Amino acid sequence: MGEARQDRRHFAFLLVDKFSMFSLAAAIDTVRSANRLLGRDVYSWVTVSADGEAVMASNGLPIKIDYAVADLPPVDILFVCVGLTTEFPGKSVVLAALRSLGRRGAALGALAAGSYLLAEAGQLAGHRCTIHWENRASFMERFPDIECTGNVYEIDRRRYTCAGVTTSIDLMLEIVRTDLGADLANDVANQFQHERIRSAGDRQRTGPERDLTGKSEKLKKIVELMADNLDEPYSAAQLAGTASLSVRQVERLFLRHLGMTPGRYYMRLRLERARELLRQTNMPILDVAIATGFTSHSYFAQSYRQQFGRPPSEERRAGY
Repeated sequence: MGEARQDRRHFAFLLVDKFSMFSLAAAIDTVRSANRLLGRDVYSWVTVSADGEAVMASNGLPIKIDYAVADLPPVDILFVCVGLTTEFPGKSVVLAALRSLGRRGAALGALAAGSYLLAEAGQLAGHRCTIHWENRASFMERFPDIECTGNVYEIDRRRYTCAGVTTSIDLMLEIVRTDLGADLANDVANQFQHERIRSAGDRQRTGPERDLTGKSEKLKKIVELMADNLDEPYSAAQLAGTASLSVRQVERLFLRHLGMTPGRYYMRLRLERARELLRQTNMPILDVAIATGFTSHSYFAQSYRQQFGRPPSEERRAGY
């Protein structure tokens, strides 16, 4: 995979069955808009699939493909675009191609759940990455040695990953900023009414955490700590200490902004993670309980039923 010429950047988007159309469109339109504002084509792109045949997006629309992955000419970055499933026809061909490109020092990227394929191909070892929050729990269980941050995007040397959907815009804007400057990146963001360009340090808005927009920074810090420590939950005193507050002050903060106690909120986060693991993995239910901080199977089952209205065993059978 060749290096970019200074005046041009050429990308490839490897699409698999049921990929996220939104993620793909957001990424491509960001660099398309950069071309329009510049008045010249700095960026170009092609689509790729396992066999060169059209691929169906998750919304049911087929997308024309330019190349089979084995026939792909040199590009600057190959982005893997995945949506509803990481199992698809031609997967073995795709993984083999990613391994081959990695051995040759290629720059590889992932949109949405694409990080899963890069990891399966051994291309994220020793790198930071991110993935859509719905897939993060199963990713971390499957690949415990890979640092998956949960941020909106990550660029670590020659690996570019993002959580997909609107974070595809942020990742591509960072590439534009690095290539052509902050002024152009801001102008592109304005074209999309993208009011703030998020940095790699911004966390995804996940599950209950979406309620924290505009809330106390100390509250956000505590909730982030909770979300990062679900298998071994922090005590009330430990959580309060990280924000330099008393336990009572933390309780007031949660009741005022979220309408529940810190303990209840923490339990909610743990059970949300448990549901993701039950739906996305084949982990035994006892292992799911342990991974979310429960030492008793019966207490886990009782708590789960209270939260979601059915026991973990029924959740596992139902799936998506």
